[in-house]
Amino acid sequence: MATPVFRFAPSPNGRLHLGHAYSALLNEKMARETGGRLLLRIEDTDVTRSRREFVDGIFEDLRWLGISWEEPVRIQSGHFGDYERELQRLWQMGAVYPCFCSRSLAKTLPTRDPEGQPHYAGTCRSIWREEAEARMAKGEPFGWRLKTESDASMWGDAMISKRGTGSSYHIAVVTDDALQGVTHVVRGRDIEPATPLHMQLQRLLGFPTPHYHHHDLIRDEVGEKLSKSKKSVSLLELRAQGVTAEEVRERLGFPSILHGPA
Repeated sequence: MATPVFRFAPSPNGRLHLGHAYSALLNEKMARETGGRLLLRIEDTDVTRSRREFVDGIFEDLRWLGISWEEPVRIQSGHFGDYERELQRLWQMGAVYPCFCSRSLAKTLPTRDPEGQPHYAGTCRSIWREEAEARMAKGEPFGWRLKTESDASMWGDAMISKRGTGSSYHIAVVTDDALQGVTHVVRGRDIEPATPLHMQLQRLLGFPTPHYHHHDLIRDEVGEKLSKSKKSVSLLELRAQGVTAEEVRERLGFPSILHGPA
């Protein structure tokens, strides 16, 4: 029987908060209880928002919580070639197409995706391949859209990679899970709607589909999910207030462990 492989994969666009702590601790717990492995991956393909200081902060916060992981840590920004290779495979099989529409000018439909954004009207889907390749060769800005099928159709023709920003979350995550042999994806319910999209990519690329588990979210006093964009209290701020890692673990429902100085 294959050894289970789990991964915690934060984006370095802010400091970790209690929601991240819960997900990391749950991944660690499930890996330990199944005799599995725990990987850490830095998902920094969005180069416009990622910062080195936040990468260092992730390491610091996880060590403070008492979490250990296997080395080396995969840093996505160092592997854009892997994602480009898989995008080219999808392009050759006709599963994606380049979209040259700017976000502000793209025509949309009345229907909306799970994030509340209107579906793209498919303007660039009908561009002849020869024309598309000529426009790409000239350096015209574009992104790759997936021709979504079945359960993933809720997303419309989803953008899976944006040139210029390096933002390639969907293609990067399925490529890395396959390359790293991830067998169990444990993440928050806020990411659950993206799972059909990832499963379609896995089918198209011949990647194995991991077991997915989407856990409940940690919420604030008014019931809102914790978020970097909403400036939710970070683990760094909790430390500054004198909160210990033991107290964080207890609050989130995980067993206490011995720590060195915070």
